Amino acid sequence: MYVVEEVVSKNVVKLKLPTSIEIHLVVNISGVVRYREPIKEQKVEEPKPIEIDRVEEWEVEKILNKRKV
Repeated sequence: MYVVEEVVSKNVVKLKLPTSIEIHLVVNISGVVRYREPIKEQKVEEPKPIEIDRVEEWEVEKILNKRKV
């Protein structure tokens, strides 16, 4: 969840992001959605890690998208 720091125009906002995220702070609103609290009855369950050589790891079920860098 990130905070909208400034509305630059009707289609553009400036986000307040941590320095560890290396993207432009000014983005089109098409990529921004309002945060909604989870529904009370909704279960938010984190996947459990598996331990390999005393290191916790998570199994990837499916790769949804990829990007060349």
